Amino acid sequence: MTDTHPFSSVFASGCFECCIKCLGGVPYASLVATILCFSGVALFCGCGHVALTGTVNILENHFSKMTADHEMLTNVIQLMQYVIYGIASFFFLYGIILLAEGFYTTSAVKELHSEFKTTICGRCISGMFVFLTYILGVAWLGVFGFSAVPVFLFYNMWSTCAAIKSPVANLTNIDSICVDVRQYGIIPWNATPGKACGTTLSDICNSSEFYLSYHLYIVACAGAGATVIALLIYMMATTYNFAVLKFKSREDCCTKF
Repeated sequence: MTDTHPFSSVFASGCFECCIKCLGGVPYASLVATILCFSGVALFCGCGHVALTGTVNILENHFSKMTADHEMLTNVIQLMQYVIYGIASFFFLYGIILLAEGFYTTSAVKELHSEFKTTICGRCISGMFVFLTYILGVAWLGVFGFSAVPVFLFYNMWSTCAAIKSPVANLTNIDSICVDVRQYGIIPWNATPGKACGTTLSDICNSSEFYLSYHLYIVACAGAGATVIALLIYMMATTYNFAVLKFKSREDCCTKF
């Protein structure tokens, strides 16, 4: 028979209470937003980068044989790929900063650290995060809408290929069913051939490059949507944290004397 020492039970109880307090100090909203933000930005940047490369290859091989016709588009896509690198780096750092700010300004953390005092600098930094997060949220709404454009274009192309395979297409000449990318402003009107028809179009849609690019654009669009949701959560969390800081500062002023 073993005898349990009273000190061990007290120690275990103290560790349990400490763990509960630590878990209570975790800013779960900011944590969820950070995970969602990292996942969304990773999907958008990674899939978008590969999909843009596949788009250039499809245009060069099937719609624009002259380099001068798609040179401007190629430069724009390369610039967008560099921007993607910057977006990924920025949001990695920004997500960590917001998560750290959530740890230090959540009400649960302030309950753990009774010596916590608000300062004007701290309130200004929290207010800056609120403002910047709102701006980023609006900007990512535009990114989300912009990322849906290539999905729409590829879907139209895929739908046209499906129309070629349908029984109705047998009643007409399939060579009259075409996709002209010049009408979208992607390449100039004098680009040759500028369009793909019939079996050529069907072969493009059945190629692995088109299939991969199309689905990567869909995933990139979903990643942009996830980032928008993450920023909305960040907005609520940072606004709440700023309000708590304001309330704490008033409390300090009222109890100062």
